[in-house]
Amino acid sequence: MFDLFPLRKRGEDPLDVMIKQINHLLDERECLFPSVTHSFRTDIKETETAYWVEAELPGFTKDDISVELEGNCLTIRAKREERKDEKDGKNRFIHKERRYGEYIRSFYVDDIQEDGIKAKLENGILTLEIPKAYPEIPNKKRITID
Repeated sequence: MFDLFPLRKRGEDPLDVMIKQINHLLDERECLFPSVTHSFRTDIKETETAYWVEAELPGFTKDDISVELEGNCLTIRAKREERKDEKDGKNRFIHKERRYGEYIRSFYVDDIQEDGIKAKLENGILTLEIPKAYPEIPNKKRITID
């Protein structure tokens, strides 16, 4: 009843149409491979002093998200509980697309300052600043010649 099909517009390149259809299929991969895709998109940047991780977590609050560092494994976990909707007899869902469940990403990190990690959630983007460990500067010692 609510199936929508894209119509080919006049003059649209067939290759562009095919690319859009492939992208649409890939966007729907959560339905095809749920165990593989319970994740979220991230960007990782490196500066001279830190690593920056930005994770897309729209709709989550900071209470829904946990960030843990265990050894060299940094794990971001976001969990959303299904909301119970009251049934009043008048309204019912025909189609429901809200996602519920647990989303996890883990990253290997090395040579970082564990105590200096900062996290901020703003507009659905979780930003982690992970300071790099200071490189050890070898001690310089002068040796006298006999």
